[in-house]
Amino acid sequence: MLRLINILLFNLLFVPLFCQVPPAAAADTAGGVSYLLKSATFDGQTYPYVELKEITIYGKMPRQVRFDYRRHARMVYNIRRVYPYALIVRDELGRVNRLLETMPGERDQRNFLQQYEKDIFREYEDDMRKLTFTQGKILLKLIDRETQNTSYDLIRQYRGKFSAAFWQGIARIFGANLKANYDPTGEDYLIEQILIEIEAGRL
Repeated sequence: MLRLINILLFNLLFVPLFCQVPPAAAADTAGGVSYLLKSATFDGQTYPYVELKEITIYGKMPRQVRFDYRRHARMVYNIRRVYPYALIVRDELGRVNRLLETMPGERDQRNFLQQYEKDIFREYEDDMRKLTFTQGKILLKLIDRETQNTSYDLIRQYRGKFSAAFWQGIARIFGANLKANYDPTGEDYLIEQILIEIEAGRL
């Protein structure tokens, strides 16, 4: 029975490959096409070996999440716009922490952070000003996803409680929340699915 299933799978999956003309295939003397497949041996039998692309199967969408194509397309655009910045924050955070560990004095650390802040502000200020309000809110969520820290926690850790409270107050005036946690199975379900597709190279 197992042998029969193997034969059926071979006919269904691999035989059609020989009926297609691959772009880089070489023509033989009879005018046909020939190319070489990888092979693999299982239980003493040799079979053609073809690598298939990974398929992601998603769970059922939470009841509170409604799918809307236009909203989804816009969200894909916004996430692709800000996701690189979330990765930059993650990488830079790791780099800063490693550098701070090499500075024994608190004053040296403080001076370093002040200079670092100026450099980062100078490099990314224009980009940040071009983000829409929605993109900014998504970026806050993605920073939490990538660093396991909310933006509020990061500001409090590196700038102090007063600065964190000040910027949280400003953010709340504009309807944002620096303390917002990333929730991939609830409120941020669609964002997580889009990120999975982006990370897999399908978007």
